[in-house]
Amino acid sequence: MLPVLIICVTFTVGALAAPVDALSNFFRDKTKIDKPFELRDPFKAPHSKVEKGEIKKEGYFSSGKGEYSNIQTSKVTSVETIKVVGVLIGRERRAMVKNGDGGPIIILKEGMKIGEDGAELKAILPGGIILVEKIVNVYGQEEYLETVIPISK
Repeated sequence: MLPVLIICVTFTVGALAAPVDALSNFFRDKTKIDKPFELRDPFKAPHSKVEKGEIKKEGYFSSGKGEYSNIQTSKVTSVETIKVVGVLIGRERRAMVKNGDGGPIIILKEGMKIGEDGAELKAILPGGIILVEKIVNVYGQEEYLETVIPISK
């Protein structure tokens, strides 16, 4: 009984003296990389940290919907101050407007919301643009106010 007890104690002490993390000791002599298991998988694409909204990369802007443009967009602040400089008629119609007399040319397309009141650009015609604005009249009823802005000369 005593030899069996001595053998069990020897194996237990030997097992406790063994290194806890065998993999770290395995790579200690074979590589210079400190923590090889914390590296990313080389067969997977790296995670890109993309935020929602507009992102600028190398002169191109992305709206987040798969649309890319090299024209930086700015906002139209007021419907009363815009001037229609020109229109592009085709499959996708565009209107070129300016805020007041100066400033950059802003390119609009049908369906965009314009100004602080949220007037929608309903139609782009060869002579100008049509804006539709939803207002509440004095009786508390909703009305649609249409504004036609001709091309400025």
